[in-house]
Amino acid sequence: MYLISTREMLRKAQREGYAVPAFNIHNLETIQVVADTAARMGSPVILAGTPGTFNYAGVDYLVAICREAARTTQRPLALHLDHHDDPADIAHKVCAGVRSVMIDASHAPFEQNIAQVAAVVQFCHGYDASVEAELGRLGGQEDDLTVSEKESFFTDPLSVAGFISRTGIDSLAVAIGSAHGLYDGEPQLDFARLVQIRSHTDTPLVLHGASGLPDLMVKRAIASGICKVNVATELKMAFADAVKTYFSHHPEANDPRHYIQPGKDAMRKVVEEKILMCGSADKL
Repeated sequence: MYLISTREMLRKAQREGYAVPAFNIHNLETIQVVADTAARMGSPVILAGTPGTFNYAGVDYLVAICREAARTTQRPLALHLDHHDDPADIAHKVCAGVRSVMIDASHAPFEQNIAQVAAVVQFCHGYDASVEAELGRLGGQEDDLTVSEKESFFTDPLSVAGFISRTGIDSLAVAIGSAHGLYDGEPQLDFARLVQIRSHTDTPLVLHGASGLPDLMVKRAIASGICKVNVATELKMAFADAVKTYFSHHPEANDPRHYIQPGKDAMRKVVEEKILMCGSADKL
């Protein structure tokens, strides 16, 4: 098996009314948990890595581990560049075998955003790699990316069709009130805006910042047109909390094969819950 783009994966989800979960991975253990759980549940899945993750683990290591996960599970997998903003870095990783890219130029003015995204699309499509871009900007923090509430802004539905046609992207990340990291108060999504966005395009739509959103809210977003849901913080917290608990009961522990296992078990529960939430089980 091999690493694939998300193009057909998301189009199928859109046709059949579910979403593909995208889990942020960081190491061997998270890749194993996500890939094995998705295979067992018959769910398509996206393994997403931020620039910080690739810097930590190494591009060649991550690509090799994900390829092995695809071979072991006998399922094609998508390894996705999450929130990448350096075209040269994106090109390097695509040449290394990655076939799914998010170019995040949402911090730039509209025309500059279009120009940067269009250039990345032209390069990536030459390698049959799919491209996601963001219109609007989510607040919160994910790894090294921090966007204040003042800097965040919602997606303008009237700009969507032009943005997509001028860039040629395969999927669009929308800003409708979700945020990276955990929510300080009760999260609120602008579903009316999402419906408007959906009415202006048939391009697959992506929801970032799903950690901490109630299942019913995410399911409503999927019913309104979202077909990719990003999960990061909940996976990290489950792992960290379980490992901390293990050490609190076994302060003498020093074998990672022992103390990491509870973290993997905790992550597995999160992956199972999110696959069920997205309605992607048995959709391979």
